[in-house]
Amino acid sequence: MSSFYPESMIRQLRPEDAEVYANFRRAALLDTPLAFAASPEDDMACSGEAVRERLKQGGVIFGAFDPALVGTLGLYRDQHVKAAHKVHLWGMYVAPEHRQQGIGAKLLDAAVQYARSLPGITLIHLSVSSAAPAAQRLYERAGFRIWGTEPDSLRHNGQSVTEYHMVLQIGQGGACKSAAIT
Repeated sequence: MSSFYPESMIRQLRPEDAEVYANFRRAALLDTPLAFAASPEDDMACSGEAVRERLKQGGVIFGAFDPALVGTLGLYRDQHVKAAHKVHLWGMYVAPEHRQQGIGAKLLDAAVQYARSLPGITLIHLSVSSAAPAAQRLYERAGFRIWGTEPDSLRHNGQSVTEYHMVLQIGQGGACKSAAIT
């Protein structure tokens, strides 16, 4: 097992990381199919080109490097004006051989800090599958709370899982606050 120094190894992915990320994402979808709504056949990050486009459109993906990519977490802001006070986390994955080293917590912290830096953001939303109980515990330790449960949310090879919708409040909402999309 390698040692991991998250303070210097977590960063936002850049366009030149797109191919590496697309391959990493595909491996994640194959490794834990019930932890993700996407499949390799319909994933929005199925190619380097698709990832570069997502990054160009304002999506942010954080990566953990050791020195290769070993963990990821994406974030996007809701594009509807009435919901622009929310961001959504997606695609958390840490390679199996790098788990239990605090990488997921460091990725989550980077994403939450980034969300806090965005003007007008008051809520961070995510969904977690019952197939990923360690991820759910990580989110709960970070202050996320379940606000909804979707039974039979995902099905794969005859198995079904529940999805838990979670939220973290990071600011105060208000009618006079600007929620401009950045």
